[in-house]
Amino acid sequence: MAGHSQFGLLKQRRFLPFFLVQSLGAFNDNVYRQAIIGLLFFMGVSAQDKTLYTNLAPALFILPYFLFSATAGQIAEKLEKSRLIRITTTMEIVIMSVAAIGFLMQSMPILLVALFSTGLQSTLFGPVKYSILPSVLKPEELTGGNGLVEMGTSLSILIGMIFGGLIFKLAGAQGPQVAAVSIILLAIAGNVVSRRIPPVEAAAPDLKIRLNPIPESLAVLRLAKKQVAVRNSVLGVSWFWFVGTVLTAQLPTYATVNLGGSETLYIFALALFSIGTGVGSLLCEKLSARTVEIGLVPLGAFGMTGFLLDLYFARTGLAPVSGLSVTQFVQQAGSLRIIIDLVGIGLFTGFFVVPLFALIQSRTPRNELSRVIAGMNIQNAGFIVLAAILGIALQMPGVTLGGVHVPLPGLSIPQVFLALAVANALVAIWIFLLVPEFLMRFLSWVLVRSLYRLRLHGIEKNVPDEGAALLVCNHVSYMDALILAASIPRPVRFVMYYKIFRIPVMSWIFRTAKAIPIAGAREDPELMKRAFDEIDRALAEGEIVGIFPEGALTRDGEIAPFKSGVERILERRPVPVVPMALKGMWSSMWSRRDTRLGRMRVPRRFRAHVEVMAAPPVTDPQVSAEALEVVVRGLRGSDA
Repeated sequence: MAGHSQFGLLKQRRFLPFFLVQSLGAFNDNVYRQAIIGLLFFMGVSAQDKTLYTNLAPALFILPYFLFSATAGQIAEKLEKSRLIRITTTMEIVIMSVAAIGFLMQSMPILLVALFSTGLQSTLFGPVKYSILPSVLKPEELTGGNGLVEMGTSLSILIGMIFGGLIFKLAGAQGPQVAAVSIILLAIAGNVVSRRIPPVEAAAPDLKIRLNPIPESLAVLRLAKKQVAVRNSVLGVSWFWFVGTVLTAQLPTYATVNLGGSETLYIFALALFSIGTGVGSLLCEKLSARTVEIGLVPLGAFGMTGFLLDLYFARTGLAPVSGLSVTQFVQQAGSLRIIIDLVGIGLFTGFFVVPLFALIQSRTPRNELSRVIAGMNIQNAGFIVLAAILGIALQMPGVTLGGVHVPLPGLSIPQVFLALAVANALVAIWIFLLVPEFLMRFLSWVLVRSLYRLRLHGIEKNVPDEGAALLVCNHVSYMDALILAASIPRPVRFVMYYKIFRIPVMSWIFRTAKAIPIAGAREDPELMKRAFDEIDRALAEGEIVGIFPEGALTRDGEIAPFKSGVERILERRPVPVVPMALKGMWSSMWSRRDTRLGRMRVPRRFRAHVEVMAAPPVTDPQVSAEALEVVVRGLRGSDA
């Protein structure tokens, strides 16, 4: 995949205007919310009123997600998507105009009404934000596109908070006017850019919109749980929001009490986490080789846990000094460890969440995706509220209810981080046990990326994005199926010799990947019949099936004659056939080039260069095994 970069999407109209619109929206939301806090200090309201407004504001913003997400998902399904984005950005102009009046009049009620409306506008935009990506991106671009979106969102939130927080400090008496003008100009900019988004057809134009929020919310939540892998990916995304909410909610106090910093140190800590998340999101495409690689999810989960644990041990108590600037903090002993931990948490958070979004988008039918995203947003909102409540409750020593004292943990902030690390590990293990595919892909990803350096040719062009297809490939080593699975964006059902299928440890991976074991007619005719029935069933359901028509591993590095099984498959189910070839595998580990003892001489073939080639699909249902063999031989060339 040399020469490919997700940043190339930023030069294309199908992606760039949408990317800018969602980034501007996140930026403006956070400018507005921070400017409201700045206005409270500017107006000199009492501490009691500050507490009231600062707690009321997040609740008003998130309430629409509970009330209107189901309706938003239906609207995003029914309307042409670029039109809906223009509608929501027009709404933003109107809402920010009302908010501007609130700033100029220094009226908190008006600002809070506008904040609720901003939450409503974000609720309407949410489903289309992620459901548009599979419509404008190829399957191999989904991970990179989601990485860019997450990076843009993280940095926009951070910069928006900084900009909004500085308005009243730098503008002084002109703060209300600057805030009013800023939010209107940003809303107009988003609307102007939205008009450059190309049309994207509606996924379900005949869908009847039902407005009753309770039954429809339950309906979209059920839709999000229909497929096991999607259901648990949605759960993973919601957990990401839970972890992020608990962590970022503690940072202002943590920066002051435990790090000894001034107010600016909180922004620095938040910046470290946000930059880490952005970098991790961008790295996902490189690490996944442009496939939807859910093997990164366990890596992200365990990495988050590791750095959260280390953040606890890095500073378990109060800061020895106070009032430190960012520069002074960086010069303190032990500060580098805390900096690395905050960046590391963000980095692995990116690894965790980006593949989950890509999986949800790739495995959900297009005419249901917006509603599945809406269901996810409802669940996300619930997890955010739960995180906020738990974050407060865990730090309270107790409460008195009806004259009865109820003890609570009374944890310090570092202890909250420790509890979050333990909870994150337990939730991750639970998800991976529920859906072994996550852990299976992680193990196969580690194996393939550790042992080989892959170069892919023709995969994105020739392997169909959807629908049934049969892959035929030469068979060189015991790792062939894993290498092909790591190279193809879609899940592949591999047909493999039953003795390879039963190799210890590897057999768990193969079973989890729904590989189809097969035996020769003389060995086990019943198993052979079941295998062909399962192949036909998988193709009938629109899946990709991969076979090795030689019937066995090569003994000399050359391609053996293809057997007639491929013809038997096509007789029952005519589907496109994609010829593929592996180059460089004969000199790598796990081929039969050496004796068993010789294969253990790892160093000279460790991290072997392997090429995966794909030719255009053959659509002739009468194609012979010999003809396909000729194509595969031509793909492989003279290099085994």
